[in-house]
Amino acid sequence: MAAISARKGLLAISPILVFLILYVVVSVVVGDFYKMPLAVALLVASGWGAAILRGKPLASRIEIFSRDAGASGVMYMIWIFLLAGAFAALAKEIGSVEATVNIALRWLPEEMLIPGLFLASCFISLAIGTSVGTVVALTPLAVQLAQSECASVPFFVAVVLGGAFFGDNLSFISDTTIAATRTQGCKMNDKFKANLWIVLPAAIASLVLYIVLGATVPDAVIAEVDNPWLVLPYIIIIATAIAGVNVTVVLSIGILSALVIAVLSGYDILQLLGFMGAGIDSVGNLVIVTLLAAGMLGLIKAAGGINYILQVLGNRINGSRGAMASIALLVSIVNLCTANNTVAILTVGSLSKEIATRFGIDPRKTASVLDTCSCIVQSLIPYGAQTLLATSLAGISPVAPWGYMYYSWALIVAVALSIIFRYPRRLNRR
Repeated sequence: MAAISARKGLLAISPILVFLILYVVVSVVVGDFYKMPLAVALLVASGWGAAILRGKPLASRIEIFSRDAGASGVMYMIWIFLLAGAFAALAKEIGSVEATVNIALRWLPEEMLIPGLFLASCFISLAIGTSVGTVVALTPLAVQLAQSECASVPFFVAVVLGGAFFGDNLSFISDTTIAATRTQGCKMNDKFKANLWIVLPAAIASLVLYIVLGATVPDAVIAEVDNPWLVLPYIIIIATAIAGVNVTVVLSIGILSALVIAVLSGYDILQLLGFMGAGIDSVGNLVIVTLLAAGMLGLIKAAGGINYILQVLGNRINGSRGAMASIALLVSIVNLCTANNTVAILTVGSLSKEIATRFGIDPRKTASVLDTCSCIVQSLIPYGAQTLLATSLAGISPVAPWGYMYYSWALIVAVALSIIFRYPRRLNRR
């Protein structure tokens, strides 16, 4: 691969800076993250990305944008968004969400609602290996719980997101785990054990914090559940997800079960289809944002932005700690530019392995850091699929949960400490 000049490399990744300035900086300056639409910021950044891509006619630049925006992975995610929107709206309108929350309030003490939600999110994501499936299953419940408790909706959404990425990071069937272990050449169970040294302290610290915060939750008014069968769609959603069923099938089964229960309860089928249509319409902006982000990131890659990042960080390594820090930074920056943690791991995997071999770093440690850092960035960027889906279902800004992502912040500290003190020690070759 030919060396990329600093000028060309910085220009290649500049669309990300344009987006961050337009969306984050402007929102901070005006003090309102609802003023600057995410889609507009991405549209301007995408236009800038097309303008700076040299050596290709405009038609080719548009083709690159369109190809990456319409990639199979992106379209698959959009299918999930549409099904999730239809199910969430249907479940809410027929009373399934409210019934499920009221039953949960009866079973759990008030002070255990927040830690219980976090543990449920951790367990489901660990079982199904996908943060998206966990977000789909638990976000509507989290929103209803927050409203029942007169609490912060972004906070409850952040609890679900934190637990969702716990499982995404550790699960044996997670795409990120598979990508990390294959690129580094280690076994999944070995990576899992090494990963626990980083993840478990952060999860325990977050759980303790949630227990403390849960003690301040005011008593909620618990309504009677007239039709307990309304809970069934959510039980089916969670059960099929834990069983490892494809998330699109899970959502389809959930929609079908909700329709059957609603019809038996006296709802008109056309009315129910109207609920579903409204739910699909509600994720329209989410679909547009997803397409724009994927296209913009495709332009960055075509301009050499990803290769430039790999080149810069790969040439500035000193010692085993510096090597681990470089691997962590590599996957984090590439994840920032691709908004996909699995793609980020696959992109930097071979280079990370070379760095690890050169500085005597155990592949189990490298795989753990790759997976963990990619999940951290994915959980914090406002244009990540999981955050976009969760905030869309909750009707809040994509950056609203950011300040409440306690698990992600704790995980940053845990990764930093693991690099500084080189634990677990038994994995250190030098």
